[in-house]
Amino acid sequence: MDSTSNVTGRVFLTATGGTITTSGDFKIHSFTGPGTFCVSAISSVAAENTVSYMVVAGGGGGSGQTSNGGGGAGAGGFREFKGPADSYTASPLNGSSPITVTATGFPITVGAGGVGPASNGAWGTKGANSVFSTVTSAGGGQGSSHISTCVPANMPGGSGGGGFAGSPTTVGTGNTPPVSPPQGNNGGPGTPTGPLYSGGGGGGATAAGVAGAAPKAGNGGAGATTSITGSPTAYAGGGGGGVTPSPGANPSTIGAGGTGGGGPGGAGPNTVGVNGTANTGGGGGGASPYPSLVTGGTGGSGIVIIRYKYQ
Repeated sequence: MDSTSNVTGRVFLTATGGTITTSGDFKIHSFTGPGTFCVSAISSVAAENTVSYMVVAGGGGGSGQTSNGGGGAGAGGFREFKGPADSYTASPLNGSSPITVTATGFPITVGAGGVGPASNGAWGTKGANSVFSTVTSAGGGQGSSHISTCVPANMPGGSGGGGFAGSPTTVGTGNTPPVSPPQGNNGGPGTPTGPLYSGGGGGGATAAGVAGAAPKAGNGGAGATTSITGSPTAYAGGGGGGVTPSPGANPSTIGAGGTGGGGPGGAGPNTVGVNGTANTGGGGGGASPYPSLVTGGTGGSGIVIIRYKYQ
């Protein structure tokens, strides 16, 4: 008898790839970078070949600024499916497209986080997509800057980037492109008035980014909590907004990062946006660099997790 069968001929799914752990009767493959989920044998029980998975894209990069507070970045898109043979506690976003595996290799793409810039008024960059089979999660939208009130092509995303201080309308749209259940939420707008101009928070998997409201910058939207690894863990929180540092900015005015790896914003002078946490898809925080240049936070890289019954 071996690990795939017993005396009655019962066969379980067998696969390699990623970092492998177990939880009860289930095997878990975690990919924090590119790889291949290689299936060498499928289960004799058809329902067990429809695997559980979570696909999280890279979070966006928070805005760098020289005057008004920068917008926090959106989280990477979050998609999850709990297979019909599985028993863990899934997130509220469970229900994406089912994936039934065959005995072949499935390439895995794990998206990098977007970059937080250090130049005058520069925008962050969008996070990169993560992919497993037919399921793609979209990279998080970039945090916005004061240079333009137009919404650039890279501000929407899995979750949308937050608006810069001084603009109540420049926000990124989440769940772009649209999927069901939604993979993320909109960013929050910045406050249009001073003296403490406050950037909006980036959107998270389960909540929109909070609007900046002087004197406080907007918090990043909350991420989603799932027990796909065997213990409850949050992913895909939005980045917090930055706030203009004069007069009177202090740590209490910072836009907090959303639960699930979102980076807090800056509350200067010369305070960087904090990076999103690696392998959570958290958005980077918006900077508060006045009077000098500092960076917005870099988005957290994504992650792909696959789970199935192995005994």
